[in-house]
Amino acid sequence: MIGAMNKAIFLDRDGTLNYDDGYTHKPSDLKIYDGVIEGLKELQDLGYLLIIITNQSGINRGFYDENQMNEFHETLLSELGVKIEKIYFCPHKPDENCDCRKPKPKLLQKALQEFHLTPEECYFAGDKDSDIQCGLNAGTKTFLITHSKGGTFQDLVKLIKS
Repeated sequence: MIGAMNKAIFLDRDGTLNYDDGYTHKPSDLKIYDGVIEGLKELQDLGYLLIIITNQSGINRGFYDENQMNEFHETLLSELGVKIEKIYFCPHKPDENCDCRKPKPKLLQKALQEFHLTPEECYFAGDKDSDIQCGLNAGTKTFLITHSKGGTFQDLVKLIKS
């Protein structure tokens, strides 16, 4: 399947797919926004791979560990019910000045290369300026998710179809 498609939707996690209660990591705290599942299914039907890129500084802050994050991701993937190709994450705190924390594009560039994607055919969808800047830094199109009029996954689908 790798190489069969050359476009993807890169997705932030917290605040974009699920409610962000601050270092959300417990499967029992997972709440997916209305319209996300339907929107992701439509994007997949349009031929886009779905890839999550997320900052998870709660790991290096000691709030949870990588195993707990992985348990949350398993629950998230099960609840979404769509194929997520891969989840890339940065465990670093902002002051650690790593290369993988958004808005730096290292993880996005890694995904572009790994899945043989064309940046100009891809979108980065997220709820924060750092998500939008990450997409711009890697040469993708961007879409700000606000979960209100003009910023839903259905609005992204309409934009792509137009």
